[in-house]
Amino acid sequence: MPLSLSRDRLLGLLHNAKGRRIVVVGDAMLDIYLQGDVERISPEAPVPVVRVRSRKYALGGAANVAQNVSAVGARCDLVAAIGDDTGGRRLREMLTDIDGESANDALVEVARPTTSKTRIVARAQQVVRVDEEEDADLEGDEIDRLLRAVDHALDHADALVLEDYNKGVLVPRVIEEALRKAQARRIPVVVDPKYRNFFLYRGATIFKPNRRELEAALGAAVDLEHPEALPQTLRRLGVEHLLLTLGERGMALLSPDGNVERVPTTAREVYDVVGAGDTVTAYLAVILAAGGTASEAAVIANYAAGVEVGKLGAATVSADEVIDAFDMHISEAAAI
Repeated sequence: MPLSLSRDRLLGLLHNAKGRRIVVVGDAMLDIYLQGDVERISPEAPVPVVRVRSRKYALGGAANVAQNVSAVGARCDLVAAIGDDTGGRRLREMLTDIDGESANDALVEVARPTTSKTRIVARAQQVVRVDEEEDADLEGDEIDRLLRAVDHALDHADALVLEDYNKGVLVPRVIEEALRKAQARRIPVVVDPKYRNFFLYRGATIFKPNRRELEAALGAAVDLEHPEALPQTLRRLGVEHLLLTLGERGMALLSPDGNVERVPTTAREVYDVVGAGDTVTAYLAVILAAGGTASEAAVIANYAAGVEVGKLGAATVSADEVIDAFDMHISEAAAI
């Protein structure tokens, strides 16, 4: 059964989201885009020579979730690990510019480089991506400092996001402590998981893997046309709602009663899917914090994702853009 939402309810939830405080814990990244032209092949090897014309920096991973939270009008505390390096300093500056204050006191410096991904783009196509990272689990004093930052941030939070990119921040101890405090404060928890600790998020409000991640964790295919086995998956995960992202097919929301609700994609043009999942995660958290249901959060997050994929790279989506996308979708549906 497809999900729907009235315009008045959409406006009300987006209004209530303003000023809510969201804590995002996870792997922050710096995305670098080198854009240029290809006019020849290198004489040194059979590879294109890209003459760089511009350089752009963007926030990725948990930092992109944080900036999308801010784009809705909510406040965000980002608890993440960065290096004492140029990438870490730039990431701090970009977060401060977004929030208007030094909002990154919860960023913990660790003895590793800041995770960065450099994409070289020519003629609107990605030629190659270069990753600079260390993804072993953090440990010892680094974990202690992270947990102190998590504990302090959650004292005033309206929702918690656990954003895992398998870069070492969301180790079992951090996951368990963050969930325990969020549950004690009765605030919603949104999880964007990866494979390492897939089954450690018991008690989360919305658990949001993509189909490939879920199938890899279960060791079996997921048949959405015959979803009889999905309630058992929900019980195994121990979460309230399972939101399965399906790319161009939209999303599917499994609720505790076993009902599977479909959220068809609203994207008009897919230019770049980078960062779409982060946008969905951010909107899920702010709408739950604003008093929305899991179903309402899924619908609104889906509109936000439809806007995001029409932009280059990991981009933000404002509340006004979501309202415009909703109005356009309703108008087009009425014209059919």
